[in-house]
Amino acid sequence: MTLILGIETSCDETSVSIVADGHKVLSNVVSSQIAKHAVFGGVVPELAAREHVTAIIPVTNQALKDSKLTIKDIEAVAVTNGPGLMPALLVGLTFARGICFNRHIPLVGINHFIAHIYGAFLNENISVLSNIKAYPILALVVSGGHTALVLIDKDRTARIVGTTIDDAAGEALDKGAKILNLGYPGGPIIDKLSKMGNHQAFHFPRSLTGAAGKPLSEENLFNFSFSGLKTSLLHHLDKYGINNLKDTLLFDTVASYQYAVVDVLCMKTIKAALKFKCNSVVLCGGVAQNSLLRTELERRIPKIKFLLTEREYCGDNGAMIAGLGFHYLGKKENNIEVDAYSRLPEISEVPFVPSL
Repeated sequence: MTLILGIETSCDETSVSIVADGHKVLSNVVSSQIAKHAVFGGVVPELAAREHVTAIIPVTNQALKDSKLTIKDIEAVAVTNGPGLMPALLVGLTFARGICFNRHIPLVGINHFIAHIYGAFLNENISVLSNIKAYPILALVVSGGHTALVLIDKDRTARIVGTTIDDAAGEALDKGAKILNLGYPGGPIIDKLSKMGNHQAFHFPRSLTGAAGKPLSEENLFNFSFSGLKTSLLHHLDKYGINNLKDTLLFDTVASYQYAVVDVLCMKTIKAALKFKCNSVVLCGGVAQNSLLRTELERRIPKIKFLLTEREYCGDNGAMIAGLGFHYLGKKENNIEVDAYSRLPEISEVPFVPSL
């Protein structure tokens, strides 16, 4: 049994996990900073870094305690080294280096974006990867920073076939909530309030779907755009007035706005799954916790295997980092001097597809 400790500090959550053999989660501890950043209406990188410094040792100790292990049992450390907020990433990376230097064990730098996809295959879901009939797999990765469709084949090749050209889906939900003065983080608030409204009450635009009557270019067939949706919400406020948006009118607005985001995500995902003859569709990333997206995509998906990431592993977490790290051991340079990076690099392959 190979025990890997995973560290995640890419944004505003400090998380440490211990995973056995790349999929069996023994512990997964997350410390959230939501209350600290709420007063600013968004994440402040320098504040996030300071909070990571405060939390990382207690969170690590708790992860070890929960797994009934000690640091001496750990055989490698996997740490998010990008993409993310540089001050936050450097806290986790520096801490991981210290452990590996002291223990003389390998350090593996992990791409946070790819880890979100792998989060769907933790615990019992790992069996999907060894089923040749599951491929090609299409992963819808939705978070505050990313909205992308990733095509994964049985030979480990992977490519992004669709991405956002402006705002990510999670960002659109958060900013929509900010426009409506609903609080932070906006996504979960909108998800909750929308349950009390009618999503058919108002029609918000579905950009890059051809719904406006304009022919869609080939390059944008699977791309996303949510900036126009936010503009439409502002026009909606001009029409009704922010002070009048309460009770039923507010709930209907929130429900209609959220449905517009989810509708586009579903339409694009299903269109891509059919285009590339996919046998499986995976929903992952922080926004994959959204209850409407989870139910609506599952309801609409044609006769294709649909894999929902467990809610615990949708948001930023150390389990997806530790699990993915297992697949890099011995296959990439395990360098204690691994660097952090802020932007998502080009993706051409994933390491977690077994030889089939």
